[in-house]
Amino acid sequence: MLLRVLAIGDVVSDTGLDCLRRHLRGLQKEHGVHFTVVNGENAAGLGLLPHHAEEMLDAGADVITLGNHTWSKRKICDYLDSSPTILRPANYAPGLPGRGFGVYDGPEGLRIGVLNLMGRFQLDSNLSSPFRAADRILAGPGQDCDVLLVDFHAEATSEKGAMGWYLDGRVQAVWGTHTHVPTADTQIFPQGTGFLTDLGMTGPDRSVLGIRPEHSINRFLGGLPTRYAPAPGAAKLNGALFTIDTQRRVCVDVVRCDIRE
Repeated sequence: MLLRVLAIGDVVSDTGLDCLRRHLRGLQKEHGVHFTVVNGENAAGLGLLPHHAEEMLDAGADVITLGNHTWSKRKICDYLDSSPTILRPANYAPGLPGRGFGVYDGPEGLRIGVLNLMGRFQLDSNLSSPFRAADRILAGPGQDCDVLLVDFHAEATSEKGAMGWYLDGRVQAVWGTHTHVPTADTQIFPQGTGFLTDLGMTGPDRSVLGIRPEHSINRFLGGLPTRYAPAPGAAKLNGALFTIDTQRRVCVDVVRCDIRE
């Protein structure tokens, strides 16, 4: 079959949550989406709480992925252990709450594996290698999956691109999150892996990465530190649709799916 997977960029603040609630179901219906992965690590500004995760699942997410702000709200720790539908980066230190890989039921009995990884460049050099973590999981529980999807939460476009090429032919889709700026490089690599450097974000449109522009400007002008606050006003939703031929186990199409209110 042709499996349609929708990936949604980092949800930022209540504005992003509201935007997701208003548009996700319609987007899924319009494109015949079978499975949806939403990055939710900025739902509370920095991090998220259990009720944010529940709101995203109610809005239509099948799986929620996280990133470098996973631990910003410690109340999420127990939820990470108890809920199989939320993932944190798999290359965090062993023994931390939660999981970085999950296997989910798809249409026609498909087993869909979702892997959440985090880059090390300018994020956290104490992480284990995301490349080696991918090798370990693909050689282990990933072997039992019909489709494999990867959310790579990373700062550097080069690290994201390297991961895409590294996993080409071993997974069906790799997309980047974290930088909140949508990229236009949708492509399919030679061995059939669909790729996009960054999905973008779902949150305040007239902003700097979701926050009030004046707060970011103040920082770059050397002003006194201030607490970042979400920008007011209209929202946008950034994402991408991956179409996967499950018989051949290759991605056959990647297109951006963006909404601006």
